[in-house]
Amino acid sequence: MSRVRAHIMVCGGTGCTSSHSPQIAEAFEQQLKANGLDEEIKVVRTGCFGLCAIGPIVMVFPEGACYSRVTPEDVPEIVQEHLIKGRIVTRLLHMEGDEGEAVTSLNDTQFYKHQMRIALRNCGVINPESIDEYIGTDGYMALSNILENKIDPQEIIDNIKNSGLRGRGGAGFSTGMKWQFTKDAVSPDGVKYVACNADEGDPGAFMDRSILEGDPFSILEAMTIAAYAVGGTQGYIYVRAEYPIAVARLETAIAAAREYGLLGENILGSGFSFDIELRLGAGAFVCGEETALLTSIEGNRGEPRPRPPFPANKGLFGKPTLLNNVETYANITWILNNGWEKFAAIGTEKSKGTKVFALGGKIVNTGLVEIPMGTTLRTIVEDIGGGCPNGKKFKAAQTGGPSGGCIPASLIDTPIDYDSLTAIGSMMGSGGLIVMDEDNCMVDIAKFFLEFCVDESCGKCVPCRIGTKRLYDLLCKITDGKGTLEDIDTIEELCYHLKESALCALGQSAPNPVLSTLQYFRDEYIAHVVEKRCPAGVCKNLVQYKIDPNKCKGCTLCAKNCPVDAITGAIRAPHSIDPSKCIKCGVCMSNCKFDAITKG
Repeated sequence: MSRVRAHIMVCGGTGCTSSHSPQIAEAFEQQLKANGLDEEIKVVRTGCFGLCAIGPIVMVFPEGACYSRVTPEDVPEIVQEHLIKGRIVTRLLHMEGDEGEAVTSLNDTQFYKHQMRIALRNCGVINPESIDEYIGTDGYMALSNILENKIDPQEIIDNIKNSGLRGRGGAGFSTGMKWQFTKDAVSPDGVKYVACNADEGDPGAFMDRSILEGDPFSILEAMTIAAYAVGGTQGYIYVRAEYPIAVARLETAIAAAREYGLLGENILGSGFSFDIELRLGAGAFVCGEETALLTSIEGNRGEPRPRPPFPANKGLFGKPTLLNNVETYANITWILNNGWEKFAAIGTEKSKGTKVFALGGKIVNTGLVEIPMGTTLRTIVEDIGGGCPNGKKFKAAQTGGPSGGCIPASLIDTPIDYDSLTAIGSMMGSGGLIVMDEDNCMVDIAKFFLEFCVDESCGKCVPCRIGTKRLYDLLCKITDGKGTLEDIDTIEELCYHLKESALCALGQSAPNPVLSTLQYFRDEYIAHVVEKRCPAGVCKNLVQYKIDPNKCKGCTLCAKNCPVDAITGAIRAPHSIDPSKCIKCGVCMSNCKFDAITKG
């Protein structure tokens, strides 16, 4: 085979796959073969590049040209112009800024300038199904060094402790201490388990999924190192079945690691044995809680257990068990290869390293970002995210999923780290970050997340089973225009009872979105109750559509499109809406060409 002179990197993550990236890769292979270039140009199906808003993304190296929103029909032009004639196809480059300037390289975008990729270091860089490419990027260097030099397990754990790495699954507990507890736990028959929590259930979150899709070998290597350090004998990755691409790549990676002698019996001839199996979850959010996850792996209904005992002492099948989430494991080999000092130098005093966020909602640059701890929310929203679209004002950001809280625009300069978020009533969580603009109703947002918790509660404990439903009913009463000021007081009191008495973190943290919106947006609750008005115009029962007679031209478009004949008026004369008939669908407003219809 002749020397490869160029690489075409096609995003193979879930987002771009849904936008036909597999067909794009096939089209490139066909075009290259047709032009006799298939021996010198290689097509690589890689992981997520991060900037999902402009997908499907195709990167062409060595130039590093970033083509956005590519379709299979664009492929012949890229092959002919770029790969044969050496001319970058400008029209397909990502456009940025008010002037719409073309950005040749993804690294030159505002989206990337403030990022630092550690957990995502190989995503979009290598073929995630190739163990050789992973090895070519220092993969398995940490494991081979440990086994070849018979490094003391305690030394490994001390490195993780000194790095300051904290669990990225939400609780933020010291990773090194968790490893220490598991190592120190006594198992009469010597059996200990190492598990990976890949049950990512937060609405809008896709951090773990993207790492598994783009760099599965890093998780396998980290789990193997963890097993060596704590005395683990068997590993399990608990991943939700709704992640078919991640599952397929994990299966491929596990098979390749076994073939290379990097999993299974007598790894690298060291005498150390460890293997990993997959367990597919059915999509229960509560199984993100560690004890519920372990219960599910055992084949039982996923319900949390009282703690203590903690999994480090009595976990899977009653044996000492180490459980970390995907992103936590993704940092391990980087720390061991580069030194704990380098990792500890990133971030803040109590929050070291970087954090991956799934940036979504009312934001221009939706996607996956990895930033040093301590980066401000403003940097994420305005610089990386590009701000809210259509000139709308930033109103709030919700971090931590259903367990987190809403951060108002007045606190946009808050540093993103564990302690700072907790201090303002939010939390890091697993890394979902949903941006909201002036058109979002914060009462409705609280109701949305609470409804999710109601649906996902396992029902084992009374506070969560009944308390979340009672909270949800009270919020519905308020958004329906039937609430009272006493209801607001009841909601607040119930939130604190639920936090103190629920069995697991699902119930204990379910009130967080409600409490944070009450803290920072209480005026919206009062408007719903006292004025029977939704300031954002979202809550349907509190919205009224009105026609401004001074703007209405009598074109009759609104009346013709109204599905319930609620609009009357003569041609070329101002029209009016009958509130008793109006179903508040908004069709009239969307059809009006004169901005004569308002809602409020």
